[in-house]
Amino acid sequence: MIMGRSCSEKNGEAERVRGLVIESLALSPKIFLGMIFHKPLKKLGISLFQKDIKSVSPKFDELLEKFLVEHEEKMEEDHYKANDMMDLLLEAMEMRMQNVNLCIKRVSNTKARKPPILFRYGKYSNNSLLLQELLVAGTDTSALATQWTMAELINNPTILERLREEIESVVGNTRLIQETDLSNLPYLQSVVKEGLRLHPPASISVRMSQERCELGGFYIPEKTLLVVNTYAIMRDPNFWEDPEEFKPERFITSSRSEQEDEMREEVLKYIPFSAGRRGCPGSNLAYVSLGIAIGVMVQCFDWRIKGEKVNMSETAGTIMLAMAQPLKCTPVPRTLNLLPSSLHIPSS
Repeated sequence: MIMGRSCSEKNGEAERVRGLVIESLALSPKIFLGMIFHKPLKKLGISLFQKDIKSVSPKFDELLEKFLVEHEEKMEEDHYKANDMMDLLLEAMEMRMQNVNLCIKRVSNTKARKPPILFRYGKYSNNSLLLQELLVAGTDTSALATQWTMAELINNPTILERLREEIESVVGNTRLIQETDLSNLPYLQSVVKEGLRLHPPASISVRMSQERCELGGFYIPEKTLLVVNTYAIMRDPNFWEDPEEFKPERFITSSRSEQEDEMREEVLKYIPFSAGRRGCPGSNLAYVSLGIAIGVMVQCFDWRIKGEKVNMSETAGTIMLAMAQPLKCTPVPRTLNLLPSSLHIPSS
């Protein structure tokens, strides 16, 4: 979706991308501490974790250089048509660069060779950083949310069965769930929302006050760093009934007026993607991808685990909410004769 290609396991691309994402996420607590103590440390001339943080960006640049060159070469083809985000970003940069003379010409009359793409567009350009942000923010977060929600479904077989019945009644068992089905699957949407309420991938949001104000009886000066505990808000018993329980039914409303009232309330209490103008721009895409992924896994497989329940313990000392013991389960195919051959699992 971002680059119009998948990363190959054979040449190590996929493992390299995964490693960079994991390394970037491991730096999240350090970045958070650096933001909190930035002003006092700056006065003392101390750069907290700056070396660690800056070490990741060149690795991303090296990887993105290859992908960007591939797309640039594709742009020179006769029947080129932009079909992914990287194509559109390169087109925008080319239009901007046409107005600026950045050509490097040799003294001789030979045709000047183009310098590396990241050099021409700035090694730390906004577009390069945007691609890094998309790779980090749009991959592991979705994987964590899927893992947590599937663990909750396995621990709640009654909810799992109700979800499966809804899918079979709407979609049937002769094809897989598609994006166009999601609007007709309210219980699936509620399962996704409840999973994100209990287990938001990012447990906190950070904001900067643009002007002085008073909030909850506290005076907040201008340019103050504010930390919003989204995890605590979405488990607050003042806002939620049985907040520690996995209950997708809480998001199902019977009438349009109830839906409108619920939406107004959720603006303040349901914030897995933060809220306002600084909220996550990928929230709609996340709901779609999570709905399809979870729906297909419920539709096509039963799930077996060792023991009676999945351990729902959380990792400590991290901003990204991960399972202390990653989910390990075995998929058992359901009615394979009715599903695509690609989903068949060979018997051992």
